[in-house]
Amino acid sequence: MRGRVQGVGFRPFVHRTATRLGLDGTVRNVNGHVVIVAAGPPLSLSRLVTALRTQAPPSAAVGSVEIDRAPDDTPPGEGFTIGPSAAGPPQSGIREIPPDTATCDACIGELFDPGNRRLRHPFINCTDCGPRATVIEALPYDRTHTTMGGFGLCAACTREYDDPSDRRHHAEPLACPRCGPRLICDSLRDESALQAAEGLVAVGGILALKGLGGYQLVCDATRPDTVDELRRRKHRPHKPLAVMVPDPDAARRLAHVSRTAARELTSPDRPVVLLPARTGSSVPSAAVHPGTGYIGIFLPTSGLHHLLLRDLARPLVVTSGNVSGEPLAIDDVDARERLAGIADGFLTHDRGIRSRYDDSVVQVVGGTRMTLRRARGLAPAPLPLPRPATTPLVAVGAQSKHTFTLADGRQAVLGPHTGDLHDTDTLEAFEGAYTHLGRLTGITPQSVAHDLHPRYLSTQWALRFPAQDRIAVQHHHAHIAACAAEHRLRGPFLGVAYDGLGLGDDGTLWGGEVLLADYTRFRRIGRFATAPLPGGEAAVRHPDRMALGYLYGAEPLGAPMPPPEATASFTDRFDARAHTALRTMVRRGINSPRASSAGRLFDAAAALLGVCGEVSYEGQAAVALESAAGRLRAPALPWRLVRVDGLWVYDPAPTLAALFPSSESRGPARLAAAFHTTIAEVTAALVEKAIGAGAPRTVCLGGGCFANRRLVTDVRRLLQALDVEVYVGSAVPPGDGGISYGQAAIAAARLLQRGT
Repeated sequence: MRGRVQGVGFRPFVHRTATRLGLDGTVRNVNGHVVIVAAGPPLSLSRLVTALRTQAPPSAAVGSVEIDRAPDDTPPGEGFTIGPSAAGPPQSGIREIPPDTATCDACIGELFDPGNRRLRHPFINCTDCGPRATVIEALPYDRTHTTMGGFGLCAACTREYDDPSDRRHHAEPLACPRCGPRLICDSLRDESALQAAEGLVAVGGILALKGLGGYQLVCDATRPDTVDELRRRKHRPHKPLAVMVPDPDAARRLAHVSRTAARELTSPDRPVVLLPARTGSSVPSAAVHPGTGYIGIFLPTSGLHHLLLRDLARPLVVTSGNVSGEPLAIDDVDARERLAGIADGFLTHDRGIRSRYDDSVVQVVGGTRMTLRRARGLAPAPLPLPRPATTPLVAVGAQSKHTFTLADGRQAVLGPHTGDLHDTDTLEAFEGAYTHLGRLTGITPQSVAHDLHPRYLSTQWALRFPAQDRIAVQHHHAHIAACAAEHRLRGPFLGVAYDGLGLGDDGTLWGGEVLLADYTRFRRIGRFATAPLPGGEAAVRHPDRMALGYLYGAEPLGAPMPPPEATASFTDRFDARAHTALRTMVRRGINSPRASSAGRLFDAAAALLGVCGEVSYEGQAAVALESAAGRLRAPALPWRLVRVDGLWVYDPAPTLAALFPSSESRGPARLAAAFHTTIAEVTAALVEKAIGAGAPRTVCLGGGCFANRRLVTDVRRLLQALDVEVYVGSAVPPGDGGISYGQAAIAAARLLQRGT
């Protein structure tokens, strides 16, 4: 039996089902899979197989059921039992690792039941919920192979563990107040430790909390002074912070929650869900989610979270336990060193965290989930590969929002979110996660897929593989392939990839691309016009610079930029010497690489409208521009397509010129709305040109720009009006967090093609 069948109560389920059917035999874990030996009447055996395929526990995912006649020399014995796990011989196929699952309703009921022996036990769990991927040391999945291995079971827990009728039968993280982990706050333990930590938060302190997949920073979300101080200490001045509330009703007091969003909030993976914020709620928007009308809300994921929310009776900011840009802290000693300058106190415990998993982030677009960060609760569940990986491989992603993907056969495992891969700490976090997940899944890569950019740390890491085993994958091709692979498209397909920057196969920077592709190759059909980035990476951090790049150096395609007197309202914001220096850099091409980037065009528009001139996190200007547009609808600004070197090219000069001058009737909000309409119409026109030249009517949308709800909604509507099938990532992030999965799909197809 293959699939997600460990850590999900599968053996107890088999035991109950086989016993009910009157079968004799055993069920056990063998080398990451489940092996059943059963004997009995043929009809009962047939019913067991049917139940395995159709009635498995909710968290299970049965991939295949292989049936053979048992050897005559292995009699099953009398009755049905759960046998001891075994290593067994190596087997083909990925060994699936169950993601963590939020505390189930039955455990929550016990947590607050005065008559239950687990009353207020922070580590409550059962076979339906609790830590999995974050505590697994090795397979097969037994208690001794988890970070709970050092906690012996008391007599009461042992009875539950051994009782086939109990929902804690073979629940490996099983514990209770008598035999389980203990909370620690300075010299205090258990309930006293919890009360001390809650007292700290209640008076406006910042708490470092040891969560499921890493440390978290917690404070009162209703106190703007405390939230501002957290931002200062964490070096996170503007990026929105997630808010935890006890239940959907509390979420509705802070945000507008649709029926679909409510399902996401209460799903077993408990992601952070981005929701339209209510005005005038108890959570100050300027402190918690500045620059956007959306607030990230999630519900408790563990018993400890439930206790904090119940006792403090207020929404809490719960954010990653790190200084911005660093890996999430998981080790107790490391956490105390790195978070000492942020937290006023620590609430820890003595259960170890084996694997780093940050909180997943999703949003609802068009009634469906769009995953923005695939992490705790979602990873490392496997994803499909449209072309099988004939040799095991690893795809190492890009630079920002880094992930890696392991692949073998028809499955790929997208690893945990690492963060931005820009220094030794994040590289070490990636390497540790790669080694551990490879060992758990049984995948030893023989090939590596990587980005074209030579300066990415991921690309440099890939150089440890021999040249013949390295597969370079263009950035935007990977974006499109990730979307196509998730939806199991066969290809070919048309891809629209809009993002910040990615190296093209011509050695220039791309970011506004229309590609005709399959899983082995692509051809560029259309693009955005190029513009210089004055100062290179500095232009990414300063959208004002990007706007100057367009005004003084946009690719000349026939439409003029407005004259200096028309743009003075913008250029006068600059210091005169800085303005002259930047203009000279652009006109002379000094440290001003050119890019055909949709993301940088959004930056320029945000700067010209005075919405955002400097950013502290990736995508901030685009978020501000989407927020400025609000719910306004406005007709498109002028735009044009021109033919350049066999490609259709969007000339943004008329669009940017129309942003000057603004007036009350054409203020920033209306112009921001019109800009979004323009990009959607341009996209539809580029796709229509491609289809007219013979491209398929199947379109995949990829790249970080398509995290913009307004843009993806408008583009999808316009394309569907052209009778086009439109796909966008759901389980896989459309941005760089999904790049490694797209690389894996392409590498598998290329290896298959070359016969490797």
